[in-house]
Amino acid sequence: MARRSKDWNEGLSQDLQNPEFAREFLLAAMEEGIPVQAALGKVIRSFGVSEFSKAVKMASPNILRAINLRHNPTQDTLNRLLKPFGLRITVAPIHQVKKKRSA
Repeated sequence: MARRSKDWNEGLSQDLQNPEFAREFLLAAMEEGIPVQAALGKVIRSFGVSEFSKAVKMASPNILRAINLRHNPTQDTLNRLLKPFGLRITVAPIHQVKKKRSA
């Protein structure tokens, strides 16, 4: 790995330990279309899986399974992992602009 990439990843990992920064990171990732599991995985690993598991009162293997892209966690599980950041999964309507018909 290039030195620059390693420094950047270490800096991001330190920043993600700040819950407010992590919250904004998660929101931006979802806005960009990054899977919530992938973004959560980055954040949780920066905190440390063991430490995070204590905070959410969930076993470490269950957290690792939930953030693995090959698994399909329930909405309840994702909400439990997002709760420390003041986030949850919701459904919202998409507002579309009505197209005008030409005569």
